[in-house]
Amino acid sequence: MTDAAVAKLQALVRIQTVSDRDWSRVDTDGFDLLLAELHSQFPLLHEQLDLTRVGSHGLLFHWTGARSDRPVVLMAHLDVVPVDASAPWQHPAFSAEIVDGAVWGRGTLDDKGCVAAICEAVERLLAAGHRPAQDVWLSFGCDEEVSGPTALAAVDELVRRGVRPWLVLDEGGAIAHGAFPGVKRAVAAIGVAEKGTTGVELRVTGRGGHASTPARNGPTARLARAILKIDRSPMPARLPETTVDLMRTLAPHLPRPLRPVLGHADRIRPLLTRALSAAGPEAAAMARTTFAITTLDGSPALNVIASSATAGVNVRVMPGDTVDDAIAHLRTVIDDDDIEINVVERGEASPVSQVGEAFDLVVEVIAALFPDAVPAAYVMTGATDSRHFTRICDHVYRFAPFRMTVAQRQAIHSYDEHLDVDAFLAGIEWYRLLIESLPGGRD
Repeated sequence: MTDAAVAKLQALVRIQTVSDRDWSRVDTDGFDLLLAELHSQFPLLHEQLDLTRVGSHGLLFHWTGARSDRPVVLMAHLDVVPVDASAPWQHPAFSAEIVDGAVWGRGTLDDKGCVAAICEAVERLLAAGHRPAQDVWLSFGCDEEVSGPTALAAVDELVRRGVRPWLVLDEGGAIAHGAFPGVKRAVAAIGVAEKGTTGVELRVTGRGGHASTPARNGPTARLARAILKIDRSPMPARLPETTVDLMRTLAPHLPRPLRPVLGHADRIRPLLTRALSAAGPEAAAMARTTFAITTLDGSPALNVIASSATAGVNVRVMPGDTVDDAIAHLRTVIDDDDIEINVVERGEASPVSQVGEAFDLVVEVIAALFPDAVPAAYVMTGATDSRHFTRICDHVYRFAPFRMTVAQRQAIHSYDEHLDVDAFLAGIEWYRLLIESLPGGRD
């Protein structure tokens, strides 16, 4: 018999809550429906926790604990990215069908799986009469996928109430299988920092005209040349200290001949940097600031030469680099004064969170429920709402307690996103145990 919690996840996934940078283009009815569904599926949470609405549809719950000197914030987000109608989904993107022991659909991994698991863990603890040792806050944003303002507003609300969290936990890493070449064990990847997210627009203009009389070096040709230059000339690769520590952590789990090599990772940084750069996109992204061409726009018709052409570039800024460093690299590589480089969104890399008691608690709970996994801190290549919480907390970590294969991780923001039922249920237990294990205060 399927656990009732799985049906709750299915109900959330079926509701289309696609965010957009222009909120006027958002179907807010979907978000209204999702909030109503949350209220229906998790009644005790809504009855016994204090709720503050944040932004348009963000939620900030407060569960009063026995003490409040080490408050904890558990985070997730309610919005999802759009679905490409031409992508070959095996099952409809918002059907939430259960096939082959998994729930299929947009948001199962990013990030309604975490929303449902957190809420279900709290609901079960409330039903059992549990009171946490510390105040627990649940922060659910509604515009994470578009770097919206809701998380900032949640931080402002906590500041207004004088709350300085001891631990903040958001999505990010996971129980990752096949994540690192040569490591057969799963890795419980815990993000202690994340790259900055910056959006850049490249724009080139020209006369345009009739497609029957093309001239050389038109806007689209110049833009294409710039894109190829960016693709062929990445920023220099290097290993931040967190990644060096990651290598040392994984060293005992590599084939025996490689163990002493990675065990002294700090001595062979150039070699490791080259190895990561060649080990595929997931590993290579850990070694440098990256540039991805994501949008293109040119002529409005096939028989019209574009008078302007634009390309969107998504920049992920490595800790130790700055946005200005990345823009300077683009200018040098493109080497064309006629191409405008406009920063449309600026986001620096987050600070690296401290590793101490809060981190140890996360590791202990991982070890209790996922004893086969190797806990390891890393720099997250994606961006989360939790970056805003570094303003009020020194222990901000990114970890979703779900097992994920390589294929599942590749499905995030792509097609065939799915979460195994057993993994989801284990995630609920992980959040429950985390809350039950919160330490008492200091007298």
